Amino acid sequence: MAYYVYLLASRRDGPLYLGVTNDLIRRIYEHRTKAVRGFTSKYNITRVVWFEIYDDPISAISREKELKKWKREDPID
Repeated sequence: MAYYVYLLASRRDGPLYLGVTNDLIRRIYEHRTKAVRGFTSKYNITRVVWFEIYDDPISAISREKELKKWKREDPID
């Protein structure tokens, strides 16, 4: 079974959402239809901008935690 770490965005420079799932298509559908109330439905975060595939859930969760420590850099003018 595959596990996915994925990143969603609402728009350029807008809010981001980072998650883990074992069914990427179902999970994206849930975000787009706002099936679950929460952060993504509140801020209309529905665009998939990136994902990675892992063979086991431990690796996927570890990668998600690693990425959540990153900070978004301010653009250089």
